[in-house]
Amino acid sequence: MNIKTIMSVAIGGFLGGITRYELSVLLGDDGILYANLIGSFLLAFITYYFIERGLLAAWLNAGIGTGFIGAFTTFSSLATTIVKLESQGVLASIGYFLVSSLGGLALALLGFMLARKYGGPRKND
Repeated sequence: MNIKTIMSVAIGGFLGGITRYELSVLLGDDGILYANLIGSFLLAFITYYFIERGLLAAWLNAGIGTGFIGAFTTFSSLATTIVKLESQGVLASIGYFLVSSLGGLALALLGFMLARKYGGPRKND
């Protein structure tokens, strides 16, 4: 691993964490949900549109995927929100978990399908 990759992941992580924080300030607990859903879509789309086709440098792929999106989405915030919602009732926490999980899966699938549809041939094709 070279310094360019390390710096890219560090800067991406810093920006992704700040973006998630700002969403949570702006939207409260829903901000974490939106961050995780948007991040699911973005990671799938970026992976299958840009990374798989070799359109970006490896250091930039790491900065965007691992750094930015990794910090933008977070399992620990998801888990904390689910526990916090438990005080409103078990259905609220289960609902939040299901929307996060199934919604994230659906948006990742959408990102994959759109990337394949509009991305053209892969680098190996």
